Amino acid sequence: MPKGCYVFLVEDEVMIRMMVADMLQELGYRVAGEAGRIEEALELVKRTEFDIAIVDVNLHGELVFPVAEAIKARNRPFIFATGYSPSALPAEFSDRPALQKPFQIEMLGKLIEVALKSHRSAQGLAI
Repeated sequence: MPKGCYVFLVEDEVMIRMMVADMLQELGYRVAGEAGRIEEALELVKRTEFDIAIVDVNLHGELVFPVAEAIKARNRPFIFATGYSPSALPAEFSDRPALQKPFQIEMLGKLIEVALKSHRSAQGLAI
């Protein structure tokens, strides 16, 4: 998918969310929406158009898996961002890429491209 696609960003730490939003813009992506709480994220998943999401695993002590399920139900790719080991993710999300915090802009860009390409390939769409 070309640069310029829309990214939905779910992160509870405001400074980290701002930093990731800046990274996304530098990489040529647009932020479609931002959420810092599970309820807010669930609502935005329903009414926001986005191509991919970046989802922090832990939002204020709550695990983000209901949001991941909602994104999956909309058939959108997503990447987990986590300070935990990616092996700590539930089995149903083991196929999803995970960014280990802290991460660099290059890794963010690479994982977005891989996730978008993989999703398009799985959908039988031209890459």
